[in-house]
Amino acid sequence: MRLLTLARDLRRRKARDARRLFVCEGVRAVEELLASPIAPLGVIVAPQLLDAPRGAALRESLAAAGCLVEEVPARDFHSAAETESPQGVLAIAPIPERTLDAIAPGNGLRVLVLDALQDPGNVGTILRTAAALGATATLALPGTVDLWNAKVVRAAMGALFRHHALAATWDDVDAFRGRAGLALWVADAAGAPLGAVAAPPRLALVVGNEGAGVSDQARRRADATVALPIASTVESLNVAVATGILLYELRP
Repeated sequence: MRLLTLARDLRRRKARDARRLFVCEGVRAVEELLASPIAPLGVIVAPQLLDAPRGAALRESLAAAGCLVEEVPARDFHSAAETESPQGVLAIAPIPERTLDAIAPGNGLRVLVLDALQDPGNVGTILRTAAALGATATLALPGTVDLWNAKVVRAAMGALFRHHALAATWDDVDAFRGRAGLALWVADAAGAPLGAVAAPPRLALVVGNEGAGVSDQARRRADATVALPIASTVESLNVAVATGILLYELRP
């Protein structure tokens, strides 16, 4: 199968799940992919990649790395691209096999749990922030946007290639909590002000859906519910912003 045909197919979540492949688009994203442990299956390039020095340098790096490269006209590239003004480079790579068993229990463990977050930009930003602030892993519960959606990959800006992020169910979370001795905190506006409760050495933090907040399943499991004190004139914070503040404050 041509890489272009494959890239078009991988716009669908079912295809990504079945093939265990994802698409990474844009100069910065492909640069990060090449520098990561994930080896691309192949790369599609269009003429506009050579319009900027950085794109030309990336084209040379692809050749030096021995990557399979398929050159296509700009019109064909647009049919596979997710961006409105594509930069002319798109890589296809295997989704890494990640498990909860690979996470070593220990003090300082910080696990972020995404409870039905649906905006790809928010999730990508959160993944980048979690990696930057030392979260051990990020778990995406059912109802959360696919972590390997092209928009999530792009917003994560390379963090997804290294940060231990994976899909999980509540059963998975429960089993892991039992093995690792994790307390579970839920972030909710009705919770106690962050700082009023001492953070445990091993912690899972649940952040909820952009509109509905955390699920009843999360609330039933919560050892504590915490909130960020904000001005009364502001109803709420964007979930990615709030998660970043929480992760910063809860660093071990």
